[in-house]
Amino acid sequence: MTEASVSNDAQRGATRKVGAALGIGIFILPWIFAWFLLRRGYSNTARLIAFGWMLTIVLFAIAGGGGSGQVATTNSNPLAGGDEPAVDAGEKLTSSQKNAARSAKQYLNMTGFSRDGLIQQLSTGAGDGYDVADATAAVDSLEVDWNENAVKSAKQYLSISGFSCRGLVQQLSSSAGDKYTESQAIFGARQAGACS
Repeated sequence: MTEASVSNDAQRGATRKVGAALGIGIFILPWIFAWFLLRRGYSNTARLIAFGWMLTIVLFAIAGGGGSGQVATTNSNPLAGGDEPAVDAGEKLTSSQKNAARSAKQYLNMTGFSRDGLIQQLSTGAGDGYDVADATAAVDSLEVDWNENAVKSAKQYLSISGFSCRGLVQQLSSSAGDKYTESQAIFGARQAGACS
């Protein structure tokens, strides 16, 4: 191969752009994989990796779009407010905790999480890798209705597979599942229509 052809190949590689079909595939495939992982039998680690990948793709798309890539939010969602999380008077978050709180908001806007499940997502190596203390402070600084998140999680499970009332409560409250409290899991299952 001559020096001129190497230079031409390098030039072509530098100007190559991602086509529309490839771009759509890169954006859509993580959603499809995550949807399949919500079915019974898959580990929480697999689910966390899938949702982490989805979040990475969304953040990449927003960052790549510049100012025009802002996600639309509504005022009805208390988590969709400004960048600063709500904190008690006198309580200050560190930079790491503020970043963790922003990550937590993004997760909560995508899917339902329990308090413990969200802390785990933020602090595990398969998740965001924040210190447990920072993740806990970040999650506790947010105003979150955990019951409503349990309803959201329950509806997501029911949209994919059938569950008995007891089975759904167990999935939502299990330490290997979503880690909601028993009362939150019962509320979520009832509101989602599994216990009627």
